[in-house]
Amino acid sequence: MLDWGRRFEGTVEMTQESQSSTKAAPQDAHSGIAEPMPQDARTGGIKPTPQDARTGGIKPTPQDARTAQELLDFIGECPSMFHTTSTIGKRLTTAGFTYLPETQPWNIEQGGTYYTTRNNSSVIAFKVGTSLDNYHFQITASHGDSPTFKVKSNAELTGPGESQRLNVEVYGGAVDFTWFDRPLGIAGRVMVKNGNRVESLLYESAEPLALIPSMPPHIQRDINQQFSPNRQVDLCPLFSAGALGKSTFDAIIADELGIPESDIVARDLFLVNRQQPCIWGAAGEFASSPKFDDLACAYTALEAFLAAENNRSISVFACFDNEEVGSNTKQGAMSTLLADTLSRLNAALGHSREDLRCAIAKSMLVSCDNAHAVNPNHPERFDEGNRVFLNRGIVVKEAANQKYCTDAFSRAAFCAICDNAEIPYQAFANRSDSPGGSTLGNLSNTQVSMHGVDVGLPQLAMHSSFETIGVRDVTLATRALQAFYAADLRIDGADSIELG
Repeated sequence: MLDWGRRFEGTVEMTQESQSSTKAAPQDAHSGIAEPMPQDARTGGIKPTPQDARTGGIKPTPQDARTAQELLDFIGECPSMFHTTSTIGKRLTTAGFTYLPETQPWNIEQGGTYYTTRNNSSVIAFKVGTSLDNYHFQITASHGDSPTFKVKSNAELTGPGESQRLNVEVYGGAVDFTWFDRPLGIAGRVMVKNGNRVESLLYESAEPLALIPSMPPHIQRDINQQFSPNRQVDLCPLFSAGALGKSTFDAIIADELGIPESDIVARDLFLVNRQQPCIWGAAGEFASSPKFDDLACAYTALEAFLAAENNRSISVFACFDNEEVGSNTKQGAMSTLLADTLSRLNAALGHSREDLRCAIAKSMLVSCDNAHAVNPNHPERFDEGNRVFLNRGIVVKEAANQKYCTDAFSRAAFCAICDNAEIPYQAFANRSDSPGGSTLGNLSNTQVSMHGVDVGLPQLAMHSSFETIGVRDVTLATRALQAFYAADLRIDGADSIELG
């Protein structure tokens, strides 16, 4: 039976090593790990300081702003899922991680740090502890793709006046109207011939190349009453007014890549909103950018993973592709990628398959994907008792339909970790008459089953081409995930969990 009295009364006991990791006083300028804030143990909310008593909020600090800006810089380096994996890989390499290609045998040692990729669009990294008497995994999983539009193989459509448009197809659940009248770049990968080889090259247009023009109200009088764009007709970006001529799309790409046009064999290219990200508000409370869903979680999980120290577990960071289209690809959360990685890791350490099964049963997954903050114009759309707000901390999400993998056991574990480290958190659930969305935790568990909790940063305008988060939440989320990685978790089936 559960021994809540010893394990979850007030704050939870942790090992001296774990306490020193999660309650570090100095702030790391790169990771954004900040000094703990006062917290209400019952609600997980932040106790307002006197100057904040009117609003109940916490004004972001200069360090919060720097951390948020680092996130915006990271997003700028990740215009496609292929760039995201490349950017994360470079960060891991700089931190001393060894790359393990899936196509080669793996040599792994205790105390080592490693990463692998699949399709150049998903990445898994892991740090192997040196004291593995309680052999298990502590995993965060995020995703590197975002809703957008993919350029079709036959990319060009000829229009009136010799105009050229791009033929695109929606990727994921994009909010269509947010893509109108914005400068659009192109990014992704291009497969090119190199002798008798076909190689993959990253591509990002140097400048905006397209724009989707809206209709003026003088021509379409009901534009504000019946705006329901047809994706085949209304959402084709303008590429040229006639100056480029026909069949120039591949030529432009080839020129920027420095290769002959004839060398292009195939491409996975997507529209990119080139609107400049920014921190804004009189108090510097907000950050807006493309792709917060889910690069905000990918970034905070990565920084937490790199900053945390825990020699009693194998810490794992996963960033999957294709979450926005269902995750059922070779590199998605429903693929064998995580299962294959853990299996190969287990074998390389000299453990049996039975050891692996036992380790997974003692492991925990934190599925990291953003949550819906209350839109102040429509508070009625959100559950009155389980709604969340910007700059109040990481969100624990649950759903009776199990589209989120959180249950009482995993919630108790994650919240206890945050309570112990004095890190605020919030609770989210959908209205009972609204099914909501899903994420990758429950899907990943179809391949590797373990205790899991769904968390994320609160945000506005999810799936818009330009989304908004709270500046302080970047710091708070990083601290929460670092505390998870640093905790000495000891899971006994579904009966109990100890934090050292």
